[in-house]
Amino acid sequence: MIQRFFSIAYNTFVETVCQPIYGVILLATAFMLVMNVSLAAFTLDDDNKMLLDIGLSTLLLSGLFLSAFSATGVLAREIQNKTVLSVISKPVSRPLFIIAKFVGLHAALVLAFYLSVLIFILGQRHGVMETSSTPWDGPVWAFGGGSLVLSGLIAAYCNYLYGKNFPITVIAIVTPLLTIAVLLVGKFDEHWDVIPFGSNFVGGQVLIAAFLVLLTVTIIAAVALAASARFGQMMTLMICTVVLALGTISDSAFGARLESSTLANIAYHTIPNFGIFSVIDGLSAGTAKTIIPIAYVGYATAYAGLITVGIIAIAVAAFQKREIG
Repeated sequence: MIQRFFSIAYNTFVETVCQPIYGVILLATAFMLVMNVSLAAFTLDDDNKMLLDIGLSTLLLSGLFLSAFSATGVLAREIQNKTVLSVISKPVSRPLFIIAKFVGLHAALVLAFYLSVLIFILGQRHGVMETSSTPWDGPVWAFGGGSLVLSGLIAAYCNYLYGKNFPITVIAIVTPLLTIAVLLVGKFDEHWDVIPFGSNFVGGQVLIAAFLVLLTVTIIAAVALAASARFGQMMTLMICTVVLALGTISDSAFGARLESSTLANIAYHTIPNFGIFSVIDGLSAGTAKTIIPIAYVGYATAYAGLITVGIIAIAVAAFQKREIG
């Protein structure tokens, strides 16, 4: 049973990464994270706060679209095409199938999120391009941009000469190269002077904020898989968007009306509260009281884990009675 579980999870991971929409959304995310260094200049307040805010928002929206489109690709489309019968007809239980699908899907989303965070880190290090005369950060463009271009060229070469799968090859190459690029950037300042590693980099609190965004994406991925067990692509995307929107305003829309409205009470305790994962305002305050403690991260992780398990249970129940024959 364990072997079947990991086989389904691995195949789901590979299938997700090979989907064209996976690469398209990754490229769009990278493009937006790069463009943010210029877009964040259009503010009358703190440009760096805006850069951080729209950077985290880009990561969240990327996770939303990747979750919805990837989930329908690995589950809803298989149900519609009846290819799922080749797996279910074997001694594989439906709960095992759904859980393995989620593990594979989530692994692909974590990989995409990791690559996006690396580009996000480079963008934060580069800073806002406030004017056209603002100098570029040489190491960021040389190491970061160079690793992306080199990965694409090598993957295209391997695909043309050896028939290697292009999406898998480019992901396998760009992941270590971009990681090394970020580490190298941490050793130089914008003028190529050697500095203590990480002294001109994003702080640990920003990385914690990115991790909390990943927890939000994890819950959305579970919602997408549960919706895909019954609905198609557009309905799944709509359900994920509505859940994310309601969960974001949960405290203000439902929490403030717990005693006066039964409906608000039910909604507050039913819809995942994504407000606990949003810490951008606290980070921007820059005071000791707003530093994110490790205990808070632990509580948020446990909350996300419990919510995810509950939603996966709903996905199992939805798929259990789904007619696939």
